[in-house]
Amino acid sequence: MPAFRYPERKHRRKHGPQGYQSPAEFRDWLRDEFAFRCVYCLEREQWGNRLGHFHIEHFVPKAVQPEQRLSYDNLLYSCQGCNLLKGPKTVPDPLKVFTSGTVVVRRNGSLHGRTKEAKLLIDVLQLNDESYQRRRRLMIGILSAVAKTNPALHRELLGFPDDLPNLATLKPPGGNSRPAGIKQSYYALRQSGQLPDTY
Repeated sequence: MPAFRYPERKHRRKHGPQGYQSPAEFRDWLRDEFAFRCVYCLEREQWGNRLGHFHIEHFVPKAVQPEQRLSYDNLLYSCQGCNLLKGPKTVPDPLKVFTSGTVVVRRNGSLHGRTKEAKLLIDVLQLNDESYQRRRRLMIGILSAVAKTNPALHRELLGFPDDLPNLATLKPPGGNSRPAGIKQSYYALRQSGQLPDTY
C-alpha cells in the first residue's frame, strides 16, 4: 500500500526559508518539503481540493513558544482534520516517530504503532477513529481497483500535482539556510526528468 506507507527514515529538512512575515508565505516550501501530503495521516493533495483543506501547522504551539511562530523548522504541512485535532497539544514529533518501521497501515485502514511514541501520536490525533479508518480503507480499495482498470487514473492518484512550485524563483526575505534543497525539489526533479510517475 504505497499510498499509506510512511517514510523509511526520520525526516531531515531540505529547505530553510527565513524572514517571511506570515506562516502562509512558507506554503510552497512546505508543500515540497512534505511531498504534498499531510505529515500525520498521509492524505494527499491529489485526492481532493487542497485549497482550504491543507494547513500550515505549528508543531510547537504558538502559545507555548510564540517566538517559533515564523520558524520554518517548526512548521508542518497537515490536513485540516489533523491540524484541528492536534491543536495546541504537545505531541511526539511525527518527523521522528512516524516512519515505515514504526507505523503500519493495515488493509482494514487501521494504524498499528510499534513504538510508545507512535502509539501516543496515533491516539492523540485519533488516527484510528472510524472516519479515518474508513477513508483509508476506501482509498486502498479504490487504488487497488483502479490499478487494474485504469492505469492512467492510478498514476494520477499516486502521482505529484501538476502545479509543483518552482522554489528557485522564490526569494525569502531572510535568505535560505539550505539552498542545496532547491535542486532536490520536486519541480527540479521534474525538469531534469528524474521525477517518478508515482510515489
